[in-house]
Amino acid sequence: MSAKKDKQKILGEVFDDQRVRSFLELQPPAGVDRDFHLMERAYRSMNIDNFATFMGFFCAAGHRVEAQSNDGKTLLQIVREHRLGQPYAEILGAHGAQTSAVAQSSP
Repeated sequence: MSAKKDKQKILGEVFDDQRVRSFLELQPPAGVDRDFHLMERAYRSMNIDNFATFMGFFCAAGHRVEAQSNDGKTLLQIVREHRLGQPYAEILGAHGAQTSAVAQSSP
């Protein structure tokens, strides 16, 4: 017997700017880089257009696009491993994400 999901997945949901900005207020779990957490949550939750808008707000607010996961990977490195990640990788690159494996850690 499989567990029944209590929420239907909504595909193609479009967020207004207020909803997109609300992702900048998220708090990470203990021990997780906040900037990385914000970008990862946006990447996993938003369509490509909303993600592009989010990254503009993210960078304008002074967040670090080179933030790393606990495994030492940037979001760009992770996204490039995903079959459909290329458009997201292009947005990250347009906002300053480096294509090399060398990323700067937080000050």
